Amino acid sequence: MKLFQQLLVAPAALGLLAPMAVSASELNLTGVNQYASSDQVTSVTQFSDVKPNPNGTFKGGQALTRWEAAALLNACLDRITEVTDELKKLMAEFEKELAVLRGRVDGLEAKVGELEANQFSTTTKLKGIATFVLGANSFGGGNRDLSNFASNKEGATSFNYDVRLNFDTSFTGKDLLRTTLRAGNFGDSAFGNGYGYDSDGRPVQGLNSLEVAFQENCGTGVDCGDVVAINRLFYQFPIGSGFTATIGGKVRQDDMLAMWPSAYPADTILDIFTYAGAPGAYNLNLGAGAGLWWKSGNWSISANYVAENGDGGSPDQASCLDKNGNVTGRSCGGIGTEASRETGTVQLGYAGSNWGLAAAYNYSNGIGVASGTPLSIAPQAAAPDGSGVGFSSINSVGISGYWQPKNSGWFPSISTGWGLNSYNGNDDAFNFDGPTSQSWYVGLQWADAFIKGNSLGMAVGQPTFVTGCGDVCNNYDGDRNTTPHDGNYAWEWWYKFQVTDNISVTPAIYYLSNPLGQAGYVDNQRTGDSGAALTNFGGLIKTTFKF
Repeated sequence: MKLFQQLLVAPAALGLLAPMAVSASELNLTGVNQYASSDQVTSVTQFSDVKPNPNGTFKGGQALTRWEAAALLNACLDRITEVTDELKKLMAEFEKELAVLRGRVDGLEAKVGELEANQFSTTTKLKGIATFVLGANSFGGGNRDLSNFASNKEGATSFNYDVRLNFDTSFTGKDLLRTTLRAGNFGDSAFGNGYGYDSDGRPVQGLNSLEVAFQENCGTGVDCGDVVAINRLFYQFPIGSGFTATIGGKVRQDDMLAMWPSAYPADTILDIFTYAGAPGAYNLNLGAGAGLWWKSGNWSISANYVAENGDGGSPDQASCLDKNGNVTGRSCGGIGTEASRETGTVQLGYAGSNWGLAAAYNYSNGIGVASGTPLSIAPQAAAPDGSGVGFSSINSVGISGYWQPKNSGWFPSISTGWGLNSYNGNDDAFNFDGPTSQSWYVGLQWADAFIKGNSLGMAVGQPTFVTGCGDVCNNYDGDRNTTPHDGNYAWEWWYKFQVTDNISVTPAIYYLSNPLGQAGYVDNQRTGDSGAALTNFGGLIKTTFKF
């Protein structure tokens, strides 16, 4: 009888024996052994009468004798003993392997217990990035006064940092609540953000700003420095099939785009190369906002709105802006008011397996392009005499794309983009006949360059520069003309050493041919100099820690 059949019979046999007191004298052991050793039935098909019309061979109505029950139990116990011996042999043969597995399981149980006891949250993950930057600038050009001024302000070697802590929370596995804390001290460094003007109204160059050059602003023109503040706070969640919605009190334009149309860079250096070639269309406005995107296959459509001063309560524009169009108070603004510093963006994109392309339109009210010459970043920019340009809105379009080789080798990934901006006065917000500016770039990046895991990259382009002036290209003598002298070029080269999975070191150099553009041209007219008023060569070493 097969083992499985014997095990099934055993409980029945035990049940028959239990109510009976069986003594050795009553049990014919010789008969039992003879019965147990005889050929036993192994299949029900051996009984000819287990079919319709039984002939009595099976004797189904005959009671089971105690001898037969004992024989069944004996055969069952024999098989159990055989299985146990086989298991003992296997355990002895694989004793070392079992010991190793037992140790691993014990270790895993200990680690799981420790994680459960010390976990930060069951729904939140922390991702951190800390960046050190050590570097300096040198300045040249045909205008000695400007180069000396820039050297005195941004020529020293500086050591700065930027820290970002992302707390990503998911309640359903498909949604995202992101809270980002950020701090930095780049406000007074050689790589700080923004433009300034000296006592004579001459602009300070700012195209050497780094993407990581962060400092919290405590008010108009005031750098807090070393202050940890909320840099992002938004909630993103799916709606139905293919739709994703985002809403937040502090959300950035690109947080609400279904795709980013650039593969450059693997490691960011100059900020001007981080806007997919179109700092007007992709001005990365940050504030209170909401957005919606739709994806179907490789195609996507995104739409979003951001109000930089959406936390303000005053809708009166006159009380919020000074003569240069700068916000004068934190309470100025609101959502959708006359004083809102707001952007609305629409993007159509296609993202394939190793290439992508996108076209974007952005309408900005009170927000200039993200990066460019002093004249092109209106309405914040002022003419050299301090008078404001005073544009209230900008219409911007951008076309950007990228291609990546499927395998690393001699061919780099290629990213490129172009942007066009049209500036409008207070009474003609959607008039495309005003002054215009453009920008473009090409970025190349080699994966596994020289050593596996390292990257090599370079980019070249023209940061946003005015191509059509209208009547705002002032000469020094006060005449207005339509001939801009705002063109400029930028280059950067870098090599990223991936020291460990969490630490990278990136040396980089860059060159800016005419970062002041039209403003430098005007100052040259005043001083009688010629050529580029100011040039900028810089070098740095950036160390990034990810945890």
